[in-house]
Amino acid sequence: MTAPYEMPLLASLEELVALADAERGLYVRWSRGPEADLRDVASTDDLTGVPLPGLSVNALDLEPWWAERPLRLWVARRLYDYCHLRRDKGPGVRPWVLRGREVGRGPDNEPLVREVRPIAWIAPAVIDEAQDEVARQRGAWGPLRRTS
Repeated sequence: MTAPYEMPLLASLEELVALADAERGLYVRWSRGPEADLRDVASTDDLTGVPLPGLSVNALDLEPWWAERPLRLWVARRLYDYCHLRRDKGPGVRPWVLRGREVGRGPDNEPLVREVRPIAWIAPAVIDEAQDEVARQRGAWGPLRRTS
């Protein structure tokens, strides 16, 4: 087993929000990390087994329709939506931030990227903070039927 890829660790949701606020073009990837992903720089569609032309990621950039809502809530939602992957994909799967060039869209309309530059790991505590942030919105947003 190789040592974890050398990157800084974002230890709080606030650190991730500050990074997303300071830099455009960042993505979150849930995987076993850059050391595994950068060997091939391709994902596979879990349903069909079809190879995809890049890594499946989620953008941290705000969308214009988000309007004046807080960036903190946007970033929390981006983590929350895929936190089930740490359970579904097995041991060692964790989120990390990267920069990359979009080369297409995956089967769930997620960006696919190549020319990947790893930026930082996201600590498990950040996921807990994101889940708490989203949980505070449930009354206003309606039922979310995802399990973490």
